[in-house]
Amino acid sequence: MKIGFFTDSYFPEIDGVTYTIKLWREELERKGHEVYVVYPDGDYEPGERELPVKSLPNPFYAGYRIPLFRRPSTLPELDVVHCHGPAPVGILGRYYARKHDVPTVYTHHTPLEEYFHQSVKLESIADAMGKLYVPLENALLESFDIVTASTGRIERDVTHVPLPVGIDMEFFQPAETDWYPDRTVIGYSGRLSMEKNVSDILRVAAELPEYEFVVVGEGPYRDSLERNAPDNVELRTFLPRAELPIFYSSIDAFVTASTADTLGLSTLEANACGTPVAAADVAPFDQTIGSDNGERFEYGDLEAMADAIETCLRTDRDTRAAVDRYDVDHTLEHLEDLYRNVQTSGETPVTADWGVSEESQESLD
Repeated sequence: MKIGFFTDSYFPEIDGVTYTIKLWREELERKGHEVYVVYPDGDYEPGERELPVKSLPNPFYAGYRIPLFRRPSTLPELDVVHCHGPAPVGILGRYYARKHDVPTVYTHHTPLEEYFHQSVKLESIADAMGKLYVPLENALLESFDIVTASTGRIERDVTHVPLPVGIDMEFFQPAETDWYPDRTVIGYSGRLSMEKNVSDILRVAAELPEYEFVVVGEGPYRDSLERNAPDNVELRTFLPRAELPIFYSSIDAFVTASTADTLGLSTLEANACGTPVAAADVAPFDQTIGSDNGERFEYGDLEAMADAIETCLRTDRDTRAAVDRYDVDHTLEHLEDLYRNVQTSGETPVTADWGVSEESQESLD
């Protein structure tokens, strides 16, 4: 098949969507498909089958760009259009599919309304924008043949297929190298933005001075975090991807207070490297993090957060086995089925069994 990925998030920006598209593309092409990526241009040299859309800097969210337009006639003939966001490039993909009568798939990655508070200073205006935005995205999603989401945390009024974006279990596995052999280190890796609540990690670090904390990432809140970091916190820039398994394997526990993840790839990557995760008891972590791979704490409860970290440090768990169900091989098998079915009949195949617990399945239902 010739598959078109239409995304408003791509290199050189680093985030979960970017790496998911990279991983899915590599796996699909390994299976013999041709995957074209349509994305906003920027400080990135496109490779084969990477098709940039002219764009401008985004004044509201540094690092991301505002795409303008690319004529659909300049794009190759595609068998399936797969959109990865509701912004201009995703809309271009939907337009292309309608114009050429091509089947469509949409993957919901990000609840964008939760990011408005980061760009708009007045909370009342940000809330109003969110209330206006969600119905518009609902209408867009309803126009696709299939909508997928990693967990039940889609919060959109559309029928969707649960399809975890998946992790590369061959790449993310325990490493022999240990960066912190003589220290107890708590780690975090991800964007340093408001919705990730990294400031809570700094607060709990101040309550646990006997441990060291290493925060890896970039984002609009980095300067503020650096100013307020206690002495036992080290802030590092994004690591080269090849070093991530070493980092995850070297830390003794991974911690996140994020309330805006749809799957939490970094938490599952840490698990795949043998490291337990302390996460807020919110979606999606109420479905992905349990006693077999970590601990959950009530969001905003600093004492509970510290206790969850301590419990992760003193207990042993086979965290890698706990996340085997999220292996990208399972995801891609199901994704290929979705493509074939939507091409031939327009019907959605039966969803895969992702091995979630009864408690988590109730949340999905």
